[in-house]
Amino acid sequence: MKLKVTAGPFVFDAVLETQKAPETCKAFMERLPFDGQIVHVRWSGEGVWIPLGDYNFGVGYENHTSHPAPGHIILYPGGISETEILLAYGGVDFSSKMGQLAGNHFITLTSNLDKLSELGNKTLWDGAQPIRFELV
Repeated sequence: MKLKVTAGPFVFDAVLETQKAPETCKAFMERLPFDGQIVHVRWSGEGVWIPLGDYNFGVGYENHTSHPAPGHIILYPGGISETEILLAYGGVDFSSKMGQLAGNHFITLTSNLDKLSELGNKTLWDGAQPIRFELV
């Protein structure tokens, strides 16, 4: 399943990891198109995130990691910290003020990976950026 992800001024092709995170992908697809705002992470390193508060996707852990690679998008389904979606643009050790977290790797960006650092720096220095996920 292919997606288009528009983040700030950048457009990325992406794939849903339906084999590795089927429940997360199913829950996310039911909400497409999905719009949000990314801000720079606080504790996790080189990533941007969509804070979602108490938003409930109705999923547990699957294909979860604390160290997503650049271009990996993970969903933290909530629990000890708020629900969030995180996009790694460099080295990430996924954490919150409560400590280390793990999120479900459910989307992988497949194009324009060379623009990830620009997106991260733009978000860090210019502030929140719009993000949109949609089916291709």
